[in-house]
Amino acid sequence: MELDTLDRAIVGALIEDARSTYAEIGQRIGLSAPAVKRRVDRLLSTGAITGFTARVEPSALGWTTEAYVELFCRGKTSPAEIGTAVARLPEVISACTITGEADALLHIRAKDVRHVEQVIERVAAEPFVVRTKSAIVLSRLIDDPPLAPHPA
Repeated sequence: MELDTLDRAIVGALIEDARSTYAEIGQRIGLSAPAVKRRVDRLLSTGAITGFTARVEPSALGWTTEAYVELFCRGKTSPAEIGTAVARLPEVISACTITGEADALLHIRAKDVRHVEQVIERVAAEPFVVRTKSAIVLSRLIDDPPLAPHPA
């Protein structure tokens, strides 16, 4: 689905504050509240907006340690197989296939280094994993907000 200028403005307003009312968004972009609601409903039904969520400071949950883990897999392990296995681990906050020597990259959040180690051990126990390579995050230099819509 291609977003027009008003759709992009609505998405931008929701990214900034998903708790904004339709009236607040409408006032900001020049539409009535019912018109904003219709557009949001359409964006949801077409999958352009996939949901609404709360962003929580990880330290509030006690998960203050981050790591990136490269997975090196056997033969022709499919991305779906990797995704299914790592999706079971709540500490894995994102996973993607990548170019280069590794097959996949995991982003892990945990309470401490020992917790990270336990997660890596669970990942390494998967039958398709040959080895892992990890890096602990020391400090976060840039922490981008969620994707904002591109200008029209």
